[in-house]
This record gives sequence, structure tokens and C-alpha cells, in this order.
Amino acid sequence: MPNLLGALPSRFRRQRILIVGCGDVGLRVAAQLPGRVRVLALTSSAQRLQTLRDQRITPLLGNLDQPATLRRLSGLASRVIHLAPPPSENLPDWRLDPRTLALLRALRLRSLPDAVVYGSTSGVYGDCAGDWVKETRCVNPGTPRALRRVDAEQQLRFFGLATGTRVHSLRIPGIYAPDREGGTPRPRLLKGTAVLKAEDDVYTNHIHADDLARACLAALWRGKPQRHTNASDDTELKMGDYFDLAADLYGLPKPPRLSRSSAQQQLPLMLLSFMGESRRLENKRLKQELRLVLRYPTVREGLKPGAA
Repeated sequence: MPNLLGALPSRFRRQRILIVGCGDVGLRVAAQLPGRVRVLALTSSAQRLQTLRDQRITPLLGNLDQPATLRRLSGLASRVIHLAPPPSENLPDWRLDPRTLALLRALRLRSLPDAVVYGSTSGVYGDCAGDWVKETRCVNPGTPRALRRVDAEQQLRFFGLATGTRVHSLRIPGIYAPDREGGTPRPRLLKGTAVLKAEDDVYTNHIHADDLARACLAALWRGKPQRHTNASDDTELKMGDYFDLAADLYGLPKPPRLSRSSAQQQLPLMLLSFMGESRRLENKRLKQELRLVLRYPTVREGLKPGAA
């Protein structure tokens, strides 16, 4: 991200950035930072320590499900990127995100960070019947996992208001990239997994993993306090058309089409859940407020062979 980082004041370049949930996107964030920025990452896996070190990241052993292991996080970094998802099992209340609660309690123990960026989900909007969706639209989560994301967003907002930390949430749709595990439709196309007929189909939204990493950094520096931003590209496609486009790009057969009633009988519940919500995300804040210029404006540029 040379254009952004080249414009940063020297005090930013000397800062420490903590990444919580340093998976594929977190590693991409770290890779775009210059060596003079110290990057720290929380991990619960001792097996990942060397992997993180190899990426010039200082690993910190700790577990969001074990709050006592998080005390050392307070005061370590001036900016935090929180990409860890809520848990999906062993929950006393399935509507709440105890991991975000544990992280924020740890961050409050000593000196507070200047800014926190949270990787949320566009699923907080629920089904919008294909409407264009701005960030000002009321949330209407339709799944337990989306409810937990709403809870996390609210916790972070209250944390920002109470402490003065600048909190910014990115509402993220489907993440893709040819060099990301499971990051393209190719495996589903090879299996011949069906999609919905055009009359039953839903709009879907996307962001390339590299553009999402750049959005995280832009929000960390430019994001307005207690604000949400749709981190989506310019693609306007229904799900079936997305798979058809990918099939053309990869020279594979297009997937079969099913009616919704047939799909409910034949497809897994998890897959059906993504076919139950339709919306088109507006991304004006991403471009105008965060001033992010997308490297992959649509999935056509991002999916083509050699794009990453």
C-alpha cells in the first residue's frame, strides 16, 4: 500500500500495530506495512509462532476464549485490527460475542489504543430483497452468527464512546482471491454444485483479500470514529452469474440451475443460508472517506488467472 503509507506521518511509522485474528487477511495486512512498523499478532496456536516470525510479525500467545491470557495485550500497541470471528459453539448466550468482550476488557487495563478497526460482516443487514444498502440502514441480522457480529459492533461502539478510542467497523462480504485457500469458485465448479435459477437468485457481494487488507489499513488511519464502512467492490452480480463468470474465466462448465424449492431439498443448509439473503452494498464511504482505490474493482479482474 505504498500510496497510503508514503503519506503517513513519521509517528505512525514508529507505532506498533496489533492484529487479533491474524489469518489470511491479517498476514496480507502485515505484508503491506514497511519494516519500520512493528507488527504484533495474537495467536492461540504454538504451531503458528514460527510462521508469524517468518513474516516479520511478533507473535503473542493468548486465547480470546481464555481472558486471563490476554492481560499482556494492554498498552502494547497504539492501533489494533480485530479480525477474530465470534465463537460458534459452547456459548452461554448464542446472541453475544464473548471474544470481543474479553479483548476490550484486556485493552482497557492500561493505556488505551488510539484506534481499533473491526472486521465485521455485511450479514448484519440480513435479507434486503436485492436493495442497495448504505451503512445507515438499520441492521436486521437473520442468522445467529450475524447476531453475534452485531453484538461485537455494539460493544466496540460503546468502547469507543467511553474511552475516546477511534473505532471503525468494516462490514465485509464474501472474501476471495486466487491465492487464498478456497478463495475462488473453482472447487464448487469442479464439483458441479448447483446454483439458483435466475428468477430465484440473490445478489451477492465481494471483496478481493488484498483490497480488504488495504481497507483495514486505510480505516486504521483514515476511518472516522464510531463509524461503519461497507468493504465491498463494484461488482453487481447475482450469485449464479458470479459462478457463470468464473466458469468462463476458468474454462469450466457452468453450474446447473435449480429452483429454490429443489435447492432446499438438495443443497446443504450452510450453502442455503447464503442463498437466503440478497443485497447490493454501496461502497461510497470506502472510496470517498477512506479514499481507497480498488486494485480489483470487480471479480472479473480479481478472479482471472494470474490476478494475484
